[in-house]
Amino acid sequence: MFDNKKILVTFLMHLGDLILVTPFIHALRIAAPNAHITMLVDDKLKDVVLFNPNLNQVMTIDKKGCDNKISALMKCAQDLSAQNFDIVINLHPNERCSFICAFTKTAFRTGTSHTLFRWRWDKHIKLDRTLHAADMYLQVLKELGVKNIDNNGLEIFPSNTHFKEADDFWRANGVTSDDKIIGFNIGSAVVTKRWASERFAKVADILCAEGYKIVFFGGEMDKQIVEEAVEYMKSSPIIATGAFSIGTLSAAMRRCSLIITNDSGPMHVAISQKVPIIAMYGPSNPKLYGPYTKNAIIVRADPQCLGCGKGMKHTCADLQCMKRLTVEQVVNAAEKMLKNIVK
Repeated sequence: MFDNKKILVTFLMHLGDLILVTPFIHALRIAAPNAHITMLVDDKLKDVVLFNPNLNQVMTIDKKGCDNKISALMKCAQDLSAQNFDIVINLHPNERCSFICAFTKTAFRTGTSHTLFRWRWDKHIKLDRTLHAADMYLQVLKELGVKNIDNNGLEIFPSNTHFKEADDFWRANGVTSDDKIIGFNIGSAVVTKRWASERFAKVADILCAEGYKIVFFGGEMDKQIVEEAVEYMKSSPIIATGAFSIGTLSAAMRRCSLIITNDSGPMHVAISQKVPIIAMYGPSNPKLYGPYTKNAIIVRADPQCLGCGKGMKHTCADLQCMKRLTVEQVVNAAEKMLKNIVK
């Protein structure tokens, strides 16, 4: 069905969600080694797929900026139509992506769609939300007749420029080849997923005393909570918060022995670079959106979440599922993972 065809894959969701689509891209390429595969993504997230060898082309829109209007979305559909795609596969049923796909001329339109546009689909596939998100997207290929969905897990491919920028950062911060680094990602766009800054600080101090250099990652929006954590610390960490593009973050994370993280997009970035992780989970369901790797330890409060989380929506009043998660639990998990790495 797919080989020797021009295929467009569309996905305009968030950082972590897009990374979870990369196994789909890999499996699609195996199924269609001679196809020309294009992917449409949000411009600010293009580093996730820009250098992916399983894609021939990446196109972008600025979905929350200059393209955040119907006329821009229609123009995007017109530009895509001009490329004469044989197959369009949409992987998320949001209105924006569904609109673009509905008005993109193609011989065969499939994947999922918002209800308003579903009548335009040649074969609509309902996403199976009982599966882990990465497997949910792979299931779309199964529904389209692909039997082999082998993949390499989550994948981001940093460019040579990204590696150079990461190396320059480490060098500027006095990191040598002998140093052992543990990365911390303490932010999350969803407040109910955040573990307390002072607890991250305690974990960082303990691991620093064991001989590790500590680095705080995260985006511009995480600077305040990182500053709060650093104020609690007795040791002096390296601050990389807001310093990197997604590609450079990927390259920089490769230097770490371990990443300790909330459930967030950068967690999936670390996994894409095959870095071991410790992940704190409260209201989120790790069976659906958890680490897509065996090289991870999930830490949860005991007892676990009280049931306020429904899908990605959380109605926690007092965040007990995160507050009851202790420093000792996280340190024990980190030391266990680090011991396994040494072996």
